[in-house]
Amino acid sequence: MGRGWGFLLGLLGAAWLLGAGRGGRQPPETETAAQRCFCQVSGYLDDCTCDVETIDKFNNYRLFPRLQRLLESDYFRYYKVNLKKPCPFWNDINQCGRRDCAVKPCQSDEVPDGIKSASYKYSEEANNLSEECEQAQRLGAVDESLSEETQKAVLQWTKHDDSSDNFCEADDIQSPDAEYVDLLLNPERYTGYKGPDAWKIWNVIYEENCFKPQTIKRPLNPLASGQDTWLEKKWGHNITEFQQRFDAVLTEGEGPRRLKNLYFLYLIELRALSKVLPFFERPDFQLFTGNKIQDAENKMLLLEILHEIKSFPLHFDENSFFAGDKKEAYKLKEDFRLHFRNISRIMDCVGCFKCRLWGKLQTQGLGTALKILFSEKLIANMPESGPSYEFHLTRQEIVSLFNAFGRISTSVRELENFRNLLQNIH
Repeated sequence: MGRGWGFLLGLLGAAWLLGAGRGGRQPPETETAAQRCFCQVSGYLDDCTCDVETIDKFNNYRLFPRLQRLLESDYFRYYKVNLKKPCPFWNDINQCGRRDCAVKPCQSDEVPDGIKSASYKYSEEANNLSEECEQAQRLGAVDESLSEETQKAVLQWTKHDDSSDNFCEADDIQSPDAEYVDLLLNPERYTGYKGPDAWKIWNVIYEENCFKPQTIKRPLNPLASGQDTWLEKKWGHNITEFQQRFDAVLTEGEGPRRLKNLYFLYLIELRALSKVLPFFERPDFQLFTGNKIQDAENKMLLLEILHEIKSFPLHFDENSFFAGDKKEAYKLKEDFRLHFRNISRIMDCVGCFKCRLWGKLQTQGLGTALKILFSEKLIANMPESGPSYEFHLTRQEIVSLFNAFGRISTSVRELENFRNLLQNIH
């Protein structure tokens, strides 16, 4: 597995309170590496009614194959991103010069015309007006050729997308520096990006934007031991690195908790997807690329996946997030949102472009999931047809939401492979 583990676990650690790690212990001679990594990753998760085994079975055999097929479609593989935004916190960024850090943007003729000209249009009416809308300078600009209802919808969407309800600071996709990237041709992989610049990013996330007691310090350099086997030019399951990050002994009890946090993150995004089903079920919603047959098939697959997610029996209860005194809960939610927006801005300080790409996408994906969880009433009040003024998702949010969940789904599936590989290692 690649650097996605670091980003996923880093984002989660910055967003939720992590408990203190347990003290180290000497492993019994008969204990395998699999037992040291996974013995605590079993049964019910903390504060959740769901157990790890149920998640594994549901994800690996019922959800993962269909989700991967969806993410390979044109609508979900092309993501528009600005990788040239300056870091808002410091100027001394050393760009990674390694080949693996590079991102190859799409040429103009490689992106389907429907995506380029109708990236925010979901109704049949809006799809038919893609040529007129393409002339707008930005999403909020009003084209006088549009109907009054559509103009109002566009302005309402922009107003909502710029509101304080959002958990991420999104890119301006109309910027000249924003480019489409084919996610299938720029997969998330380990790039070799590390050292002082990378640890500076982690320090800002963990020590300045993490909901945890200040006395708890996280190790900022997981490769400090010197056993850096990532230098090998072979892509595959790195057993040594997995143990370095998740073995209970090597991490002084912290590793298994990191794996539990991965499952917790999975449940949060799974719950958001179950909640947003009504938005995608609306007849006006289209996964618009310009290919009508493919678009219809992909919407059917999308709804099939979301209905499968809806059927999951042990969903995370988001009502426990900010329960208690209303004033304190509101303040906590605001602190939570501001910290997370800050983390989304930190992604522009990452010196590796491929790491920055996937960091921005997954941050936006998790931020979109949080936006959904806090918009339950707005989603319930959406009209069955026509523009939805109160709750709206841009194409950027949709693509990032499903691709971010796809990375977590892949990670959960890979845990099964690592369990098997570590069974005979002591």
